[in-house]
Amino acid sequence: MAPTDRFQPRRQPQQQRSTEMRQWVLDAAAQVFAEFGYGAGTTNRIADRAGVSIGSLYRYFPNKDAILRALMDRHLEAGAALYQERLAAGLPPPLDDALRLIVRATIDNHRDDPRLHRVLFEEAPRAPSLLARLHESEELAVTLVAAVLENHPEVAVADPGLSARVVVVTIESMVHRLMTASNPVPAQRLEDETVDLLAAYLRHRGDVRVRR
Repeated sequence: MAPTDRFQPRRQPQQQRSTEMRQWVLDAAAQVFAEFGYGAGTTNRIADRAGVSIGSLYRYFPNKDAILRALMDRHLEAGAALYQERLAAGLPPPLDDALRLIVRATIDNHRDDPRLHRVLFEEAPRAPSLLARLHESEELAVTLVAAVLENHPEVAVADPGLSARVVVVTIESMVHRLMTASNPVPAQRLEDETVDLLAAYLRHRGDVRVRR
């Protein structure tokens, strides 16, 4: 038999009271992980911060790894929703303005608690299923951005699909590293610099070759 996946939560609650209590545990865990880090962010501390018994916590999550997975899922779902919301109605014709909406969506998804995001992505373990979830989230963003690049009059790259991947990975990497650093870059300056960088990249001619 395959070993039990320690990252899997218990069955989702059906009643409103249980759903609210599960949310309290997740909110408390976000605070505890941000304050103490993943190693010292114990289930006892999480239960105490949530104002519930340790037994109540274990009704929803068998361990803190499962709590981590739920927090990661919440972060990814929020990011996907922001991308879809910002891109659903189309983007303004100026390339800089279009990129700004995309960059801002990623910044907004990291804005609430940069310390927590540093813990989630740098300290905590990742299950194979979670890595697959991260890949799916990235693929969704790439698909949405590619659709924008393919139809934008200012974009001059040879391969919009590849360029969409470059855009998504660059934004995610820059926002995560520079917003969660010990000396974070202010959000507005980070937005401006990222937009300038990507706009220059996307306006280059696809037939230009690097001289050797």
